[in-house]
Amino acid sequence: MEWEVVIGLEIHTQLATKSKIFSGAATAYGAAPNSQACAVDLGLPGVLPVLNEEAVRMAIKFGLAVDADIPERSIFARKNYFYPDLPKGYQISQFELPVVGLGQISIELEDGSEKVVGITRAHLEEDAGKSLHEDFDGQTGIDLNRAGTPLLEIVSEPDMRSAKEAVAYMKKIHSLVRYLEICDGNMQEGSFRCDANVSIRPKGQEKFGTRAELKNINSFRNVERAINYEIERQIDVLESGGKVVQETRLYDADKNETRSMRSKEEANDYRYFPDPDLLPLVIENDTIEAIRATLPELPNQKRDRFVNELGLSLYDASVLTSSRELANYFEAVSAATDGKDPKQCANWVIGELSGALNKANLEITDSPVSAEQLAGILSRISDNTISGKIAKTVFEALWDGEGENADAVIESKGLKQVTDTGAIEAMVDEVIANNPAQLQQYKEGKEQLLGFFVGQVMKASKGKANPAQVNELLKKKLSS
Repeated sequence: MEWEVVIGLEIHTQLATKSKIFSGAATAYGAAPNSQACAVDLGLPGVLPVLNEEAVRMAIKFGLAVDADIPERSIFARKNYFYPDLPKGYQISQFELPVVGLGQISIELEDGSEKVVGITRAHLEEDAGKSLHEDFDGQTGIDLNRAGTPLLEIVSEPDMRSAKEAVAYMKKIHSLVRYLEICDGNMQEGSFRCDANVSIRPKGQEKFGTRAELKNINSFRNVERAINYEIERQIDVLESGGKVVQETRLYDADKNETRSMRSKEEANDYRYFPDPDLLPLVIENDTIEAIRATLPELPNQKRDRFVNELGLSLYDASVLTSSRELANYFEAVSAATDGKDPKQCANWVIGELSGALNKANLEITDSPVSAEQLAGILSRISDNTISGKIAKTVFEALWDGEGENADAVIESKGLKQVTDTGAIEAMVDEVIANNPAQLQQYKEGKEQLLGFFVGQVMKASKGKANPAQVNELLKKKLSS
């Protein structure tokens, strides 16, 4: 039987506020356990939550960026369940009336096409604490620093049909929240994580299959691996005559498998009811429009501008706009070269620079080569001071901190390109004279030997000869 996969993601985005969603306690990462949990976070008797306005503004900002409905009125509810790291015995969340309603976002697929994924809702809620198992032999420690940290839970429609589509969607949301500066997107610290709802059904069937929820996956690679494993598991269950059980499953990255945690709860199991301590949230249209005015140029808008105004390919523009920091770096390089050759700038940022960053496991913001330094290299290529090959040597020197700028490296290492026609002609004559056998073969029609002669001249010049002049002189002399 041919199966169809149905996937929806619930992405938990930690909002970049300095204080928690209902208290003034700090949200800084890495503090000593339980040093940032105040009386409100702990739900001690007599305390009252006070809503953080900045968290609301960030939620609205996201909603506007995905063309979502922003209802005038939303309500906070208590989601009741009992777990050691949930000190109040309930989580303040939103249920029937969230702050962000229906929206959508387009994702790029591997074949270059685009797909629109619906967003069901995005609601505000407080995070729970954290259970610690590693440092306690046979026991569990509880750190409540994270309790009360503001989250925006972004719930997609079940529109994705493969693990790769799910990863593309997750990456698009990750890029967007960083563009909006509402989340730092740090997966290692838990600032951006997701639950994946996965089911399968016979191809052509409209009714959804029974879904399993894969909890708290915090990397793109693991999202893809977890979903693919779960797809195969469900297919095996059904094809062996069994039934898929609706449940919550944990993904074990070390073993690359999912395992059952508990039966999947329905909404009524949580006994949602409006939080009596919090008034309904009313958002006026003037507030929405004021927030709309603060929106930056969004990834798709920037991508389209790079294509239409700078002449970049859709692929190059998509790569460059995948993160706000990378796009800013590229634009800084392009501006410093007076926008003369955007394609060359894109090639170097995507190629040489990104390759070096990946090899060193560095972020673009930590690049040893600044945008201005890279622009200096490209300017020297453009004015024929150095060749593209020598430029790589200059880049490596700047990466290693061997000069303040391209000109200093070129001067100190004597890398200036030889453009003197007489000097190049002398090297060409010498190479031809030293290779009579290859010369005879060339004259007999083996024209691919031109590359051999070019290589020999470049070797003789230690890579400094102007390649265009070398080619031109060689063609002229070899044909004479």
